[in-house]
Amino acid sequence: THLTILRVAGIYGPAKLPLERIKRGEPVLEASHRSLINLIHIDDLTQVCLAALRSDHNRSLYNVCDGHPVTMTDYLRAIAHAFQLPQPPSITLQEASQQLSPGLLSYLQESRRISNEKMLRQLQITLHYPSYLLGIQSCVHLTSLSH
Repeated sequence: THLTILRVAGIYGPAKLPLERIKRGEPVLEASHRSLINLIHIDDLTQVCLAALRSDHNRSLYNVCDGHPVTMTDYLRAIAHAFQLPQPPSITLQEASQQLSPGLLSYLQESRRISNEKMLRQLQITLHYPSYLLGIQSCVHLTSLSH
């Protein structure tokens, strides 16, 4: 039996961006809080899934991410900038503990730097969007075409 496990990072794409959160003006943690998130564009995830199906590497586990972790704050600010929306307000961790749900606060405090080297090497793929900044720009272009 061929078994491959894909540990997928946060997925984003044209129809999967937190635009409504930004439009509502929900706060982000101030820049001094440097918890990292890992991301993967939906097109790159599709490419990885197809490559994993075709792969001869049995019993493999792959971290599926773009390999460029970013803070949630920088990610949301980049989206706001790209879509010409107001920048989300910043709050301290103490303010966040009073304003945000425990689940969201816990998520915002997690920090991981995940390597995608094994995925790139063994599945022999090149990501279309090796950085969230490139992926967000493609989302702006695709979103403007659909409106």
